[in-house]
Amino acid sequence: MAKGKDARIPIPLECTAFVRNGVNKESTDITIFINQKNRHNTPNRLELLKLCPYCYKHTIHREIKKID
Repeated sequence: MAKGKDARIPIPLECTAFVRNGVNKESTDITIFINQKNRHNTPNRLELLKLCPYCYKHTIHREIKKID
């Protein structure tokens, strides 16, 4: 039977280049992707190259804390 905690959890990913330029101050969820990770295999924060629809480039998207 399944145990209490699932291994795969949903995580939000946010564009680092968009936040660094100060464009993302007023609206925090415009560059967020939802992805899944296995917490047993990758306990560290996840970083993926994804296409940012606002920068129009492939940028690093990092795992952030929970979405408000």
